[in-house]
Amino acid sequence: MVLKIIHQQSGLCSNNEVVQYPIKMKTEAIVLVKKAKPAQAFERREWSIPTINADQVIIESEAFGLNYADVMASQGLYREAPPMPSVIGYEVVGKVVEVGSNIDASWLGKRVLAFCRFGGYSKHVITENFAFVALDNIPAGEALALCTQGVTAYYMSQYLAPVRKNERVLIHAAAGGVGSLLIQLCKMNGAEVYAKIGSSKKAEFVKKLGADHVIDYSKSDYAEQISKILGVERLDVSFNPVAGDTFKKDFKLLGSGGRLMLFGGSQMSGGKYGIFSTLNFLRKMGLILPIGLMMRSKNTLGINMLKIADNKPMIMFDCLNAVFQLYRQGKLKPEVGGSFPVTDFTKAFESLESGKSVGKIGVYWD
Repeated sequence: MVLKIIHQQSGLCSNNEVVQYPIKMKTEAIVLVKKAKPAQAFERREWSIPTINADQVIIESEAFGLNYADVMASQGLYREAPPMPSVIGYEVVGKVVEVGSNIDASWLGKRVLAFCRFGGYSKHVITENFAFVALDNIPAGEALALCTQGVTAYYMSQYLAPVRKNERVLIHAAAGGVGSLLIQLCKMNGAEVYAKIGSSKKAEFVKKLGADHVIDYSKSDYAEQISKILGVERLDVSFNPVAGDTFKKDFKLLGSGGRLMLFGGSQMSGGKYGIFSTLNFLRKMGLILPIGLMMRSKNTLGINMLKIADNKPMIMFDCLNAVFQLYRQGKLKPEVGGSFPVTDFTKAFESLESGKSVGKIGVYWD
């Protein structure tokens, strides 16, 4: 599912080796040009894409999705991001306009949802033969929600370490793109869901999705709220994209056999003191020794979907198809949190960055 990362007239492979590609065509993109606030960090400008190989396609994008990793990249905190100026973004909805010689020509003109390894903010996107699925008339916003965020939620809760019936599950950022899908997937498995939110305005939303307990951390310490509900019991799973001091809190809340799924570090964003903010973030997480995990029978699982995409791309493809099957069966309902024209890209990005949005945010080309 791996898009070649375009850096001006070059591509950066996943091993960061710079490779020159023949230029195929000129297009346009929202380009990350510097570490700054969204209005200064991005520019809409002309962009170049290379000639595709036999196993790739070119997609003319209708819309692209935003993910919190994009916020980290704009702040210079995402080490996997290509060097600036670059085009980030992981997913697009659009029409196949060119296919490689190894790909069935019947795909030409078809509307698809596609993964990409960066490059999603471009009007034309190159991706691999196993990285897209047919969409028909599915709304673009819902399709985008099922891509990176849907596959992440499915991989963690159904594939890597499946949630079991009656397990107690904590979901951080429960009203967000991944969190809202995790609630549905965990309830589908029969779990008891603790949905952590940062505003009372989101409470009704997560309840409608099936959350059993709403934990509003803006009111008081979330760990204390959960401990009062649990009593002598403990959590079985935590889905944590925050890290920082929440890591130690969650680890303490877990019982025997508990799993802490760490899939982000949003508490690092917004740091004002550079390396000192990073060091403080790491200090808050503390030190976990492997022997301690064994003695307590607790588990910490790190999830980086970009690495899974690089090294085991068919897992991504299988998860994407499974998510779409659940969607078509009416068992999974993605939430569209905002649909913005590309001219309002800054507003879209600021909405995501603020932490006040719910569900998936999509940006639509002219």
